[in-house]
Amino acid sequence: MLDEDKEAELLQALAAQVPAEEYVATSGEALPEGALLAARDDIVDALKTVSDPEIPINIYDMGFVYDIRQLNNGNVEIDMTLTAPTCPVAGILPQQAADAVAALCGVGQVTVKVVWEPAWTPDKMSEDAKAVLEMF
Repeated sequence: MLDEDKEAELLQALAAQVPAEEYVATSGEALPEGALLAARDDIVDALKTVSDPEIPINIYDMGFVYDIRQLNNGNVEIDMTLTAPTCPVAGILPQQAADAVAALCGVGQVTVKVVWEPAWTPDKMSEDAKAVLEMF
């Protein structure tokens, strides 16, 4: 578990932030009709290859990925967040996520939308991610 003082400090810092404008990253091309679609697990695995350079944990285990919608035509829509609207990699991580998923066979166009509601909190992290952060 995260130290209660650290968690309270993080939540206080997040509450002080003003959400940035909506950010949307896109990647990939439409699939031909009848193409086989990627498995959801493959999409999750692709997202796990993307990490914040300041945190040694992938965006999926950090709890940044809120929703993955795989459409019948192979397009994928992802809602994700970041620790704060002023995060220095706000313009990088969403594009990296879109590119990682778009590189999969069976994925068409990928849209990653950064959302700020609900706000990210440490409780959204996987148990593995929490354990890694306790080591630092």
